[in-house]
Amino acid sequence: MRIGILFGGCSEEHPISLKSVQEVAKNLDPDKYEPFYLGITNSGAWMLCDRPGPDWENGRCRPAVLSPDRDTRGLLVLEDGKYETIELDVVLPVLHGKLGEDGAIQGLLELSGIPYVGCDIPSSALCIDKSLAYLVARSAGIATPEFWILTADEQVDPEQVSCPVFVKPARSGSSFGVNKVARPEDLPAAVEAARKYDSKVLIEAAVVGSEVGCAVLGIDPDLVVGEVDRISLSHGFFRIHQESDPESGSDNSTPIVPADISAAARSLVRETAKAIYRAFGCRGLARVDMFLTEDGAVVLNEVNTLPGLTSYSRYPRMMAAAGLSLGEVIDRAVSLALTGKLR
Repeated sequence: MRIGILFGGCSEEHPISLKSVQEVAKNLDPDKYEPFYLGITNSGAWMLCDRPGPDWENGRCRPAVLSPDRDTRGLLVLEDGKYETIELDVVLPVLHGKLGEDGAIQGLLELSGIPYVGCDIPSSALCIDKSLAYLVARSAGIATPEFWILTADEQVDPEQVSCPVFVKPARSGSSFGVNKVARPEDLPAAVEAARKYDSKVLIEAAVVGSEVGCAVLGIDPDLVVGEVDRISLSHGFFRIHQESDPESGSDNSTPIVPADISAAARSLVRETAKAIYRAFGCRGLARVDMFLTEDGAVVLNEVNTLPGLTSYSRYPRMMAAAGLSLGEVIDRAVSLALTGKLR
């Protein structure tokens, strides 16, 4: 099977994508797939390379694009001044953040007519925007933090916000531009920090409880969920991918898989994750992040439609704890993209 694997991208999560795609390459079954690695540079250039790595741009690369023409259904690769066509059976986007999880690349793939792994345009666009996701979740009866939205031209009124709060870019990921604010006078600086990543800013009330997550695979009603995890914090708040050497661990957080919570709480987290996944119209795979409060309630944090697949990422760890390796997850997700069914 010819599988196109997209990685890199123009977002702040470019380096994370490079780590994710290397894990995908390690776990891809060579007897099942013929991979074509299509890297996107920070500036937005598309290149077909032999194999992904931290220095992939310095290897053998050829300019290439994914054709939106359904009569072509594949890659157009520039070689010796001429374009060669490489047909693809399926595409696996290993892209995180803007232009990867927001529906943009999904739109190109829909135009191309090539089956692809992961959420579609509407669910991707919904999940990347935390404020819209909260509104949909509330309409489905799912608890969310109290929140306020600032558009590009709005200024924060500290008297209208009850601290402590988290200030976030509304449409970003991996804790970039996120700050916890304990004093109202610190709000303007936190808003400006968030605006470096998005003009739309989310201010949300801090939720007292544990951060938990659930990996989901499939399409409703046929869903597979991984083991629930819990993030154990020594201080501060959870900042995934922000450490200088995340492979060696974090200075303030430890993921515990399976989560050290009661069986009843674990069941509630899993069922809530599936309810959120369904309400948002997700398909393929997603990681649902939530809070478990001291009184046993589950509150939505966010949904990642192309979760990290690095050696230290939560999604593959949760699936592995449930008995599914990353290679098996890829096989099932590809099968779903091609047939609409899990195998």
